[in-house]
Amino acid sequence: MSFVPHGKHLIAGTWVATDHSFRSDPAHGDAHDFCVGTPDLVDQAVKAAEDAFWSYGYSTRAERAAFLNAIADEIDARGDAITQIGTQETGLPEARLIGERGRTVGQLRLFAQHILDGEYLDRRHDAALPDRAPLPRPELHLMQRPVGPVAVFGASNFPLAFSTAGGDTASALAAGCPVVVKGHSAHPGTGEIVAEAIHAAIQKCGLHAGVFSLIQGGKRDVGQALVQHPLIKAVGFTGSLGGGRALFDLCAQRPEPIPFFGELGSVNPMFLLPAAMKARGNDIATGWAGSLTMGAGQFCTNPGISVVLDGPEAQAYIDTAAKALGETDAQVMLTDGIAAAYRDGRDRIAASAGVRSVLTTSCDLRNATPYLFVTTGADWLANTALGEEVFGPLGMVVIVKDMDEMRTIARALEGQLTCTLHMDDADSDDARSLLPILERKAGRILANGFPTGVEVSDTMVHGGPYPASTNFGATSVGTMAIRRFLRPVCYQNLPTGILPADLA
Repeated sequence: MSFVPHGKHLIAGTWVATDHSFRSDPAHGDAHDFCVGTPDLVDQAVKAAEDAFWSYGYSTRAERAAFLNAIADEIDARGDAITQIGTQETGLPEARLIGERGRTVGQLRLFAQHILDGEYLDRRHDAALPDRAPLPRPELHLMQRPVGPVAVFGASNFPLAFSTAGGDTASALAAGCPVVVKGHSAHPGTGEIVAEAIHAAIQKCGLHAGVFSLIQGGKRDVGQALVQHPLIKAVGFTGSLGGGRALFDLCAQRPEPIPFFGELGSVNPMFLLPAAMKARGNDIATGWAGSLTMGAGQFCTNPGISVVLDGPEAQAYIDTAAKALGETDAQVMLTDGIAAAYRDGRDRIAASAGVRSVLTTSCDLRNATPYLFVTTGADWLANTALGEEVFGPLGMVVIVKDMDEMRTIARALEGQLTCTLHMDDADSDDARSLLPILERKAGRILANGFPTGVEVSDTMVHGGPYPASTNFGATSVGTMAIRRFLRPVCYQNLPTGILPADLA
């Protein structure tokens, strides 16, 4: 099935063109023209979303579950065309796009089941105590309610799972919130065909057309207009620290500040404990190289730093990792801009005091090849820039003199999405000493694994203290992500006949 984008915006059920356009920059295949978004389109889409909220926000859980499942069905029905345009625009391999589509429809269906179960409502009831002294207690009910229209910004590195119908959109729609998506210009055709799937599901389910809109392209004024629109009540974002922080500040500066749920990435450090290093350091190094280069390193959970104790095992680890990384072929990155930023990050690390290059390669244009650097714990602690994310397959080994310095490294970390312990049973005491520190630094802590690959489940946390994310109490993956778009409402002494159906 071939797909040729028409390049228009979807605004409340209507495909709308604008006067100006931008041209896509695919990794291969034909480029296409797409209309540029405007603040006026933002206003139209958000007002339609607010109008839709008065029906969609009060729809039944069964109706919303049917809608989520219908979106999944419509995406699957376009599977081959999505893979075609997605691989062309991003350069990602076909198998990756097929797997990501499976994850996307899987999380839509997971949220459908989650809201049918009803536990997310957190329903609570305190019966009236009219005879209580000295004062009677009224009858109280509590339940979570949707916040209203939500803005979602598509991610560059996940054209499906974190974009148009990704986790932010799925969880907001599950909560009962209409969504306005600002599509990412790295994959506008993929965004368009997924928007067509959502539009078809809206028609199939007979919902208000304002439940979903997609705005493509546009300059900063479009994103600014979206997060500052007075009818938008929350924002979901996956992207860079600089872009996310700018939008976060705009949300905070509104006359009515709103929550900004930004997932901004991290270096995801791994701490390699001595017994594990002696027993299987080479295996860990090989696994690290595979995780580091997966998808050209374009994952927010890419494990960019290994912290190891000084000694012969450390040098063997470095040698093994360098060999495995050196055998990795060049990979196409998502955009020219991301590739350029990767090279800039490489140059920044290479020029830093106390940093030694172990593996240097040559990458140009949109290609990425891996790099490996080594530094000491003291030099890492002296230069906070070494702890900043480089988006791509670049790794750094930090050699520490003892466990005390390893714990000092852990304490010096900024907020992370993940931290990993590689340990054997003999390392339990050292691991136990690190765990309280890592709990304060990351949303997910792993043992004897690699953080790339985020399970979509009830227990997953994909978030962490700033700058990993802008809200340490939230996750952008897993069923708990729905909580971002809900707020508790208490109903006092309301007659049963007028209570919301989920409480009656």
